Amino acid sequence: MKRILIVVVMLCLAQASFAQNDMQNMAGMQKQATATYTCPMHPEIHMGKPGNCPKCGMKLVKEKPKAIKKAGNGSKTATTGSMNEMQMGEMPATKAVSYTCPMHPDIHSDKPGNCPKCGMKLVKEQPKATEMKGGMKIPMADSDKKDGQMKDMQMDGMAMPAATKGAKDRLGPIKTVAAKYPPRTVRYDLYIADTTVTYGGKPKRAIAVNGSIPMPTLTFTEGDTAEIYVHNKLKEETSLHWHGLFLPNRYDGVPNMTQMPIPPGATHLYKFPIKQHGTHWYHSHTGLQEQIGMYGAFIMNKRQEWDIPTIPLVLSDWTNMNPKEVQRSLHAATDWFAIKKGTTQSYWEAIKTGHFKTKVGNEWKRMNAMDVSDVYYDNFLINGLNQNEQPNYKAGDKVRLRIANGGASSYFWLKYAGGKMTVVATDGNDVEPVEVDRLIIAVSETYDVIVTIPENKSYEFLVTPEDRTKSASLWLGKGEKIYAGKMPKLKYFAGMKMMNDMMDMNGNMVQMDGMTMQNQIMDMNTVMYPEITGEENPKTDDKKASMPGMQMANDKSMSGMNMAADNPDIVTLNYNMLRDPKKTTLPKGPWRELKFDLTGNMNRYVWTLDNKTVSESDKILIKKGENLRIILYNNSMMRHPMHLHGHDFRVLNGQGENAPMKNVLDIMPMEKDTIEFAASESGGDWFFHCHILYHMMSGMGRVFSYENSPPNPDVPDPKLAQRKLFWDDQMPHLMGRVGLESNGTDGQIMLGSTRWKATTMWHLGTDAMMGYESETMLGRYIGRNQWLFPYVGFDYHYKKFNPDEKNIFGSDYKNLFGQVSNKENRHTVVAGVAYTLPMLFVADARIDGNGRLRFQLGREDVPVTQRLRFNIMVNTDKEYAAGLRYIVTKYFSLSTHYDSDMGLGGGLTLTY
Repeated sequence: MKRILIVVVMLCLAQASFAQNDMQNMAGMQKQATATYTCPMHPEIHMGKPGNCPKCGMKLVKEKPKAIKKAGNGSKTATTGSMNEMQMGEMPATKAVSYTCPMHPDIHSDKPGNCPKCGMKLVKEQPKATEMKGGMKIPMADSDKKDGQMKDMQMDGMAMPAATKGAKDRLGPIKTVAAKYPPRTVRYDLYIADTTVTYGGKPKRAIAVNGSIPMPTLTFTEGDTAEIYVHNKLKEETSLHWHGLFLPNRYDGVPNMTQMPIPPGATHLYKFPIKQHGTHWYHSHTGLQEQIGMYGAFIMNKRQEWDIPTIPLVLSDWTNMNPKEVQRSLHAATDWFAIKKGTTQSYWEAIKTGHFKTKVGNEWKRMNAMDVSDVYYDNFLINGLNQNEQPNYKAGDKVRLRIANGGASSYFWLKYAGGKMTVVATDGNDVEPVEVDRLIIAVSETYDVIVTIPENKSYEFLVTPEDRTKSASLWLGKGEKIYAGKMPKLKYFAGMKMMNDMMDMNGNMVQMDGMTMQNQIMDMNTVMYPEITGEENPKTDDKKASMPGMQMANDKSMSGMNMAADNPDIVTLNYNMLRDPKKTTLPKGPWRELKFDLTGNMNRYVWTLDNKTVSESDKILIKKGENLRIILYNNSMMRHPMHLHGHDFRVLNGQGENAPMKNVLDIMPMEKDTIEFAASESGGDWFFHCHILYHMMSGMGRVFSYENSPPNPDVPDPKLAQRKLFWDDQMPHLMGRVGLESNGTDGQIMLGSTRWKATTMWHLGTDAMMGYESETMLGRYIGRNQWLFPYVGFDYHYKKFNPDEKNIFGSDYKNLFGQVSNKENRHTVVAGVAYTLPMLFVADARIDGNGRLRFQLGREDVPVTQRLRFNIMVNTDKEYAAGLRYIVTKYFSLSTHYDSDMGLGGGLTLTY
């Protein structure tokens, strides 16, 4: 008995020892779990040590340990780093905790983390067969296999079916209602005429259709025939394009491509079958008419449509400036729009915010200031109103918003004060419902979202341009106003720093280490979002600065002020969340792959595909019945919404056979995306272009043309039409600067196009002792970045001889090359080359007809402060100048400068 007791005691002690060891191990595991780090932008990232996010490069922050929950069997497991279920028998530990990459199945890791190749979150892989002690095998169920991956595998940021199923359940059943009429012909008469509006606080010209801005909402039912008569009452040509519609090519509405423009006073008929459904829109494709009112909703209902209140919303941007002047100003590289938006990023601003090094690095790589949009707008509109009231909704109501971005160049953030938005369609195509807190809608995209009215109050649906300068609001419901909370100002220097890291010295976008950008996995500008990353320069003693989410109400009152900081767990829509409820695989047929780099030059505002504009490239011939795969890489600093006419395409986003169908692809900087479409039309030319209006007009597009297409009766002279089409991006733009100062006048006038520039420069003193000089040059820019500019021209210079004249270089009788100067009486041809150096200095080397050499170094418009600009020049003719210019308005500046010939002066500078 004594021996038995000793054995029992020993067994108990051993068991207690093992239990203590297990508790210590679990405590160690729990302690280790608490020391994990995550990314503020990507909370799915969990790392065991500090560092930087493999997706966006942001510094990881320590995450708080989560509470320990009780498992269903009563045992306790940690919610982070939880242990795998205990199995009977001996199972290989490596099999139970093996992780792989959805995009790179050759990657295997024994712990969670991110793929070293693409940066995506590793997912747990299950062995095909796990052998237990005794030889018993547990096979992987076939239902869990799909294309070699787990059925429930969830790619980072991508809602797989399990996630969308929850959104669908919460959406609940929605009744449908049958169409009232059988398929029929529906006629609209559209009268296009000039009007005057005060959207920006001043009377300005606009274009209205049937007296309305936006244009009337056109509504059809699938199976109908559209019969649309367009009556042009303008004094200029016009056209209408039916965005995203499948229709005969002659009715696609692209002037000088699928039809000739509708002349003043004429009537044109567009007649086509309604072969699809969904939210679309229509707009002018002539010149810049879209910017001043020619946009409207085009709704095609299903034969069995949801029985739910529906509001078509057309979002737009308004500028008081003539759109032609906007376009010219963009080509002139003016920073007036940045001044108006408060986004100049001058050296003084960089010093104040501790970003001097960032600013220098930016200009060292020959980049101008960071921006997310090109144009300053005076107002933003929802169905033609900045504040749109829809009070006829009560608690519990669901409302379907059919949203089209009819803006000329503005992306819009969408937020709703009443809770999450459920996205159910994009570009007229259904998607599995997905719930988000916000989404950004690209220029020309459409989204259908469903929102719920929680209580009998008025909830703000907030529309904010990407640059966050202003906003517009739709108010749903009646009662106390519930505000969505305005979006804080972007952190431009943070974005500039990220752009410096992304751009090499040759102006090319470079991939981050171990990271492949695709399908909007990461918005490269996320570091600029204060609602997620905090203020740029937080001040602990300033309550306003410490609460980035605190914003004034849209009506500028204190009512409805959002005092709470934004939720760090904001769910933002990206393309990987979109899944078509049906299979979208293309029909059988031959495949062809095309690749395009999206390229551009922000300084001269030239936007291209593979560094070629539409007028510089041939049509891309395609055959009916073939499938096209297009790989797009955005090698520019701006995002581009690429739109294909007459076809929908699949966006390859990891959803396999259920990839979403769209007709607009928003592609971010540094991103590479793939789309596929079937060449299913009977013929014709179909435009593929960036839908930012001013990018398209500068040449960013291509024309897909079906081989052996029959002649288009609406284009009787194809050669004339092509010349007119090419003129859009070939059109020269005039710009110039004239200084009127006490020591004389200097300035230059330029006429520039995509590649060519003609310029005349002058320096005219008040007398012959100061001298008179003019140089006229014609040159062509070389290369994608257009840093190289060879030229030829004529130089005239007269200056009365002064034997006593000297400057800091001494006598200017000879130049620095030892050649006798001919500046006292020079009239000769010249040939040279200019090259843009780091820090945006221009080096200019030339030789004239008399054999005289000259090398010149200079820079214009160094941004000292928000409105103060500095310029400097020096050359080997022993000439030099420096000056300051304070910008008062877009066209007028106060200026002063010192010139080695003309001396010191001050006055006004006119800029055009």
